[in-house]
Amino acid sequence: MNGADEVGASSDLPPPLDWRFSQVFGERSAGEEVQEAGVSSAVDIISAIEFDKSGDHLATGDRGGRVVLFERTDSKNTSGARRDLEGTDYPLRHPEFRYKTEFQSHEPEFDYLKSLEIEEKINKIRWSQTANGALFLLSTNDKTIKFWKSLEQSDQMDRYVQEKKIKKICDINTDSSRSLGNGSGASSSNSNSCLTNGGFPDKVNNYPSNDYSFPPGGIPSLQLPAVTTSHETSPVARCRRVYTHAHDYHINSISNNSDGETFISADDLRINLWNLEISNQSFNIVDVKPANMEDLTEVITSAEFHPTHCNTLAYSSSKGSIRLIDLRQSALCDSHSKLFEDTETPTSRSFFTEIIASISDIKFAKEGRYILSRDYMTLKLWDINMDSGPVSTFQVHEYLRPKLCDLYENDSIFDKFECCLSGDGLRVATGSYSNLFRVFGVSPGSTETTTLEASKNPMRRQVTTPARTSRPSLSSITRAVRRGAESSGVDGNGNSFDHTTKLLHLAWHPTENSIACAAANSLYMYYA
Repeated sequence: MNGADEVGASSDLPPPLDWRFSQVFGERSAGEEVQEAGVSSAVDIISAIEFDKSGDHLATGDRGGRVVLFERTDSKNTSGARRDLEGTDYPLRHPEFRYKTEFQSHEPEFDYLKSLEIEEKINKIRWSQTANGALFLLSTNDKTIKFWKSLEQSDQMDRYVQEKKIKKICDINTDSSRSLGNGSGASSSNSNSCLTNGGFPDKVNNYPSNDYSFPPGGIPSLQLPAVTTSHETSPVARCRRVYTHAHDYHINSISNNSDGETFISADDLRINLWNLEISNQSFNIVDVKPANMEDLTEVITSAEFHPTHCNTLAYSSSKGSIRLIDLRQSALCDSHSKLFEDTETPTSRSFFTEIIASISDIKFAKEGRYILSRDYMTLKLWDINMDSGPVSTFQVHEYLRPKLCDLYENDSIFDKFECCLSGDGLRVATGSYSNLFRVFGVSPGSTETTTLEASKNPMRRQVTTPARTSRPSLSSITRAVRRGAESSGVDGNGNSFDHTTKLLHLAWHPTENSIACAAANSLYMYYA
């Protein structure tokens, strides 16, 4: 997705990726189900996933308010650059992560003024810039944002490090030279051994001594474990800041700025700008709340900072539009610098039009030129230099259009699916029902469409790649629509879809073709 690339040069299209299973954490056993309520395992359902900028660490948050950190292990076990290893005769191993640490980020609370219960569920996690070997991240629930610092094991000089003295059971304190055979006594070589207080064994008073002879037949020897204390250090997370009392509505987004000093938080009606070092003050930069709430027509659904321009951010709305704002224009950014929306033809409008047009997630591409958005039915790719419409549209849930009424009745139509882009910008991915996720190629002329299942065999329900259809170009950049299966009652793989098993959260590794996705309480990882 480089602007210098020639559009329509299909001869240089990258080949479709061959996705393979890598790892799974927290996989459920056969027949085990995670209930939505009333069962303790419901708190284990993953609600947020995020890779750090290097891709060496992965964080997940769950409904129980916990944050779990994973670290990459395969890169630490190899020497030399990855590019050098790829040129050797030895095949490169797939990415491997291991559990690092976890901590309780949020607890359930109760707002007595509003008589409102505040869930501990983690809504979003965002990594911040590392410093002095420590990892920093932001986590938020509906009302409170917290800034966490997690220390590496080697960072022993930091004042926040906590050294855990771990007691381990080593060898059993038995000496083979003094162990008893079948009734045999102890070795006589210990007859002159000293006692602990410096005295000698006393046989006159019939006190036990080190060379005490057992009666014929022997007795079972007493074996006690030797407990030693090691001085190993364990990663510890410390809460550095708590940012609260700034949102009247539920927080749906947080995003770090490229300046490394500020971040934004967004709820349904407002976006606030924070300084990481100041927790008791924030600046309201976007406010869409009308004077009369009856005049409210749309709400903010997601917000994201530009990856390289610290003055630019984008936010999406429930009407399917994306607004680009420049913080240099004014203190309160009531007016946008650019508006991106896909206009519907009047004949295609229905009761569900606005509901399915609501954007649930937006992501900037790595270089910042493109924005990926996800609504209920589609993925859309936008060029920030072209506000006439999306560059490409990828159909994800077109097969559900005849069932929108049923999905409205069971509230599935309000599910918020996330989206992600590859580090090279050549592919995008998003989740679906039946624990499926889909990967699309975005290069001009590409027809790559892959459907995978969150399981150890992701390709077991793979079907033929659907055909790609185009519509007239509105600019120098081709606008394409790629459609999936459209038969009623089946999912993108031709199977009966299950709206109770949904893959809402996933993340793409920043530098490699590796995806982490959440299916209930299980974290699956795939590579290509």
